[in-house]
Amino acid sequence: MSATDQYNPRAAALQQLAATAERIGLDPIIHEKLKHPKRILTVAVPTAMDDGTERVFTGYRVQHSMERGPCKGGIRYHPEVTLDEVIALAMWMTWKCAVVNIPFGGAKGGVNCNPKEMSQPELERMTRRFAAELVPIIGPGMDIPAPDVYTNPQVMAWIMDTYSMNKGFVALGVVTGKPIELGGSHGRETATARGCHICVLEALRALGRTPEECTVVVQGFGNAGSYAALFAHEDGAKVVAVSDSKGGVYCPNGLDINSLRRHKQLTGTVQGFEGCDDLTNEELLELPCDVLIPAALENVITAENAGRIQAKIVAEAANGPTVPEAQPILDSNGVLVIPDILANAGGVTVSYFEWVQSTQTYFWSAAEVDSRLRETMVRAFHEVQEESHRRRTNLRDAALNLAVARVAKAQSLRGIYP
Repeated sequence: MSATDQYNPRAAALQQLAATAERIGLDPIIHEKLKHPKRILTVAVPTAMDDGTERVFTGYRVQHSMERGPCKGGIRYHPEVTLDEVIALAMWMTWKCAVVNIPFGGAKGGVNCNPKEMSQPELERMTRRFAAELVPIIGPGMDIPAPDVYTNPQVMAWIMDTYSMNKGFVALGVVTGKPIELGGSHGRETATARGCHICVLEALRALGRTPEECTVVVQGFGNAGSYAALFAHEDGAKVVAVSDSKGGVYCPNGLDINSLRRHKQLTGTVQGFEGCDDLTNEELLELPCDVLIPAALENVITAENAGRIQAKIVAEAANGPTVPEAQPILDSNGVLVIPDILANAGGVTVSYFEWVQSTQTYFWSAAEVDSRLRETMVRAFHEVQEESHRRRTNLRDAALNLAVARVAKAQSLRGIYP
């Protein structure tokens, strides 16, 4: 891969697939098929703005694989959304669903916009127009969107309503991450962070460590990052630094995460929290700690800074935070990386639970959701760990080996139609 496309997520995803194909002896025909998404939709999203003007945003939906079931994947609103990014994220979703062994393939969507500069009515109009464009290719048995960066249960409610109005019946199972009142699942809001936390606990147990003796650093204080920090704090770990898009805060004696969450709600940033030193996102990644949780965007751990990562465990709550060239550097320094397709699979796992509940219109308690999530994540972690020991490789390669092999097996059994 050239220096030019070094940080292109699609190039990174294809590089990972090629390396995995070589390791597991993947059939070249299946490898070639898995390199290409099943379907790519690019749409114009004209939207009436509050000031009477009209803007046209660009939206994407990529369906990578349906070998193991309907497609599943989030929709993000972000000014840097690109088609290559969405393709890569869809591919990673395929592996993520396979590594925790739930019957979905991968998809992803996004609209290139800046939601922070848009009013709620503008977001609703844009979402409904985008959803209307998606109606022909989404549905409970085809493709089930979910929240991602800068989208939330309200956005999912608008998509569900738009789809239902177009179809003429209420389709609770068309999206997950919905409000509880519209068929959402208990535990969905915290699922990504909880799944990551479960993986961290299993990794610590394997190393003979307990949370109480660990320090934790979290990059990103959105949904996944804030709850990951909270769960670590509640289990007795010392969370010494967190950050958001504006920067971070550092307190070697540990942060009160509940107070910090209130501070962020009031001020819009974690910076300026009393008793802490402000620092940049780049500085935060290189702090000495036991557990580093990158929970923001992709490509933050690079070949340039990987050698300065001082964490013993990196748990990837974000998608693609580590570029491929950085992994060997982390390996050589003894850093245990829990890869994104395992560490943040709690979100899609509870999305699967929500889809099951929505299609059956029979809903579970929060305790039942959490219990099933723990069972799924612990099983997946140990399957990946066993593959890692068997092949003497890192957890990322082990997770990809299992995931790609499962998708390839499904493709081989189904064959190619016609």
